[in-house]
Amino acid sequence: MQLGQPSRTALATAYARAFHQIAGEPRIFTDPLAIQIIGVTPDQLADLDSAAEQEDDTDGTMRRRRRMFLAARARFAEETVADAVAAGTRQVVILGAGLDTFAYRNPHPDVRVFEVDHPDTQAWKRQQLDSARIAIPSSLTFTPVDFESQTLAAGLAEANFDRSRPAVFVWLGVVMYLTRETILDTLRFVAGQATPVQVVFDYLYPASASAPEDAPERTARADRVAAIGEPWLSFFTAEEIADLLRETGFDRVDDRDAPNLVAGYLGIPPRPSATVSPHVLCATRTE
Repeated sequence: MQLGQPSRTALATAYARAFHQIAGEPRIFTDPLAIQIIGVTPDQLADLDSAAEQEDDTDGTMRRRRRMFLAARARFAEETVADAVAAGTRQVVILGAGLDTFAYRNPHPDVRVFEVDHPDTQAWKRQQLDSARIAIPSSLTFTPVDFESQTLAAGLAEANFDRSRPAVFVWLGVVMYLTRETILDTLRFVAGQATPVQVVFDYLYPASASAPEDAPERTARADRVAAIGEPWLSFFTAEEIADLLRETGFDRVDDRDAPNLVAGYLGIPPRPSATVSPHVLCATRTE
């Protein structure tokens, strides 16, 4: 992201999540605040989506697939949170929160939500919330962390996050933009939480694993995020990420690729899984 500006990929994700609410496609995830928080009307949103067509996506197929995955990963994360809350967890940490709206729809007033993000992105979000007249609940704690000068541990400690109690960490749309060292440090921190602890995140396969027919889509997307100053830095296979999670202390991993995750929510057979497809997983440490 650009210094002094919000993350542009966070904004793009918010627009995709919002357009999913009005698009002529099966609804996987319902978010009544998704359009409100970005500050546009449904008609404006539809016009923006049309204007976003790329030369390699004239029929919108790639955008639809991406929207459906973003909706599915959000639902997967919130279902994980709901299950954890039902089992007694009362802390949720959203890492790289962007314009995520869970904290403002949180149906559990005794569940504390910590939104962790870069100070610039968080300041922008608070302006969006104010403009949209979305109330900030007492159960939410904003946790600005500039990782160039502060650690996640220090930021959460300042926010009175309790390391001695179970928690769920939601870390969507972030891992691929970080170095492996930063990813490892974060996973070690999460795994050090009182059990049971869970982390939900998505990741990308390395380009070398992509089938030839998937390469143009992968390259075009990588070029776009690099051009706005937010390049992909880290990639994993399912085997590599499972090994990494075990090494850092997690004992259960539920890993889904995008086609199977989406198909499961739609109740249809999945299309053949492409290696270019992103994955989302829930890792748990129980002891």
